[in-house]
Amino acid sequence: MGRLLGIARHARPRGPMETLDQIEVTTNEGVRGDFRGALKPGRNKRQVTVMAVEAWTDALTELGIPVDWEQRRVNLLVEGLALEHTKGARIVFASGLTLEVTGECDPCSRMEDVAPGLKAALLPHWRGGVTTRVIESGPLTLGDDVRIER
Repeated sequence: MGRLLGIARHARPRGPMETLDQIEVTTNEGVRGDFRGALKPGRNKRQVTVMAVEAWTDALTELGIPVDWEQRRVNLLVEGLALEHTKGARIVFASGLTLEVTGECDPCSRMEDVAPGLKAALLPHWRGGVTTRVIESGPLTLGDDVRIER
């Protein structure tokens, strides 16, 4: 069992990240207000991105500098879930919101703009998180319980 520690979204490509205490996540929109979540024909494997705080901490320890988690530009930060090699698994929140893991969320070159070496620090062990699609809509609030079903 894990816990939801963070929620973030960005309204446009390269736009600033906005952190939230609660949000609605839907099968049509992903994280409401996030530009990546809307359904697109043939391109729905990245509606919501999820990263584990433990993986983020490992990357920052390797990097040797502090960076706020939302700079990773993922939507959800969770604690207590091992996300490596979970393609096909479901991430289920207390509200019933269900996400299906579609793959690893590869860190992009923008991470180098955040901190030199961050991209390389996120590469091993799926530290950059996972991409998901929404299977069941539901609300999210910081502190919600979450689990992985394989």
